[in-house]
Amino acid sequence: QVQLVESGGGLVQAGGSLRLSCAASGRTLSIYGMGWFRQAPGKEREFVAAITWSGGTAYSDSVKGRFTISRDNAEKTLYLQMNSLTPEDTAVYYCAAHPSSIVRRTPAENQYWGQGTQVTVAS
Repeated sequence: QVQLVESGGGLVQAGGSLRLSCAASGRTLSIYGMGWFRQAPGKEREFVAAITWSGGTAYSDSVKGRFTISRDNAEKTLYLQMNSLTPEDTAVYYCAAHPSSIVRRTPAENQYWGQGTQVTVAS
């Protein structure tokens, strides 16, 4: 099994920045793609960003140009640098992993999930 643990969430003012981390443990060799999703109150979980083992990336249109996803394969850690945050970015952010492809934009198609970390952006 694979365990994912997110950290780095918190309260930030609009226009500010946060950096989320996701530490992977367990059978990490079975991970190919990793990514971030978020879920705001009353809304469905949505794709934010994804990265492959070799560093290929993908972003949702709502965060492109503001968020940067990266991973340190040696440290088995995934990151999400979030800049120019707005209140619309307020959500619980989840780390996800897929065993054989880039993280799928449909949440149910990804096998591994973390417990989430809260990000709140104050206006």
